[in-house]
Amino acid sequence: MSGTTGQVRRRRVFYVPGYDPFPPRRYRELYRREGPAQAAISGYSLTLHPGPKAEGRYAWQVHTSIDGFETEAQIEVMVWADLVRASMERGIVATYLLLVRTLWTFLRTGAIPAMLRFRPLSMLTAAWPVGMLLGQLLLALFMAAMVWWGLAAFVGGWVAHLLGAVLGAGIVGSLLAAFRRLDAKFYAYYLLYDFAEVAAHNGAYSPELQARLDHFADLVTEALTDGTDEVLIIGHSSGAALAVTLAAAVERRGLPANGAQLALLTLGQAIPMQAFLPDAQRLRADVQQVAGSAAITWVDVSAKGDGVCFWLTDPARVCGVANAQTHQPLVFSAAFSEALSAEKWQRIRRKFFQVHFQYLAAFDRPRDYDYFQITAGPVLLADRYRDRAPSPQVERRAFSPHRSVA
Repeated sequence: MSGTTGQVRRRRVFYVPGYDPFPPRRYRELYRREGPAQAAISGYSLTLHPGPKAEGRYAWQVHTSIDGFETEAQIEVMVWADLVRASMERGIVATYLLLVRTLWTFLRTGAIPAMLRFRPLSMLTAAWPVGMLLGQLLLALFMAAMVWWGLAAFVGGWVAHLLGAVLGAGIVGSLLAAFRRLDAKFYAYYLLYDFAEVAAHNGAYSPELQARLDHFADLVTEALTDGTDEVLIIGHSSGAALAVTLAAAVERRGLPANGAQLALLTLGQAIPMQAFLPDAQRLRADVQQVAGSAAITWVDVSAKGDGVCFWLTDPARVCGVANAQTHQPLVFSAAFSEALSAEKWQRIRRKFFQVHFQYLAAFDRPRDYDYFQITAGPVLLADRYRDRAPSPQVERRAFSPHRSVA
């Protein structure tokens, strides 16, 4: 296939975000800010230009000059933020009911016990929305009870009890509404909705999301034959599962003999969150297919310091779907604590969402992971990590309570 050796002159990148309600412009601006910063640190040239305009699509162009090689890349965001926003349109009472239903789904299916056994620290992320939302509710109820008790003790009579109940209900509603307005600081509602969207279908894709994935597959399939050397699918966070399914769907359509090299990069993946549920047969089958593919290169990058992912986890083996053909992904650590200066790491290490997006940002002490050279540089993903050994701490034992495939 063209581009399997030598310089990559043209690349198409299809970036699949995680569960993110923000518009795709956010990712372009992040790339615009961090790309030139990484280029300055690492000693190469990187410039951004507007991408082709098409309704419902969002892309930009990147030009790099690295070690004398010129490369053009088109980076396109696979937009599903509208589906995310629709899934978040719930009232406060409905959200608390959703919390109970989601927690019950993950418990009764055995997903939470299984995830706790192999990555207990990562499960603090799952505990966060439960603890925060219950804590907010208990605080609101406590404040309401204090008002009711004060009126009953100092005023007395049935009127005081009735007034206390009315005021208490108002206090509960007002406090919970205030906490929700502050969720940009707490992320309790946001994280709950992420888990709830997966639990709503027991790990299967909703019809709306499946239709969107089919559309993404059309775009990637078309790019394979447009003269590009490499087509790179990137999945970040919960978007990693979608990226695996997308790569598998494109391969099943048949890869063109003289087309571009197809590659998959998953970053900060949360695949077990979905794959450990009983109706995730499609996702488990896709993981099994891509892990055994001879035509797709799959690299998985994570970091122990990222608490919003299942770090250093071999998806096929942990999900219990590895077979004789399984030979990937290559799983290694981005080593945030080593690739970032001590000052920057200390500054961001407790800001878990900033850490979770560090895969898409510049490193001031770069090692062998450079998001911008991967997406816009002259080397194929397969060649870049051909001799790279996996990190020694990779978890390869099977933990999923559900292992059937579609």
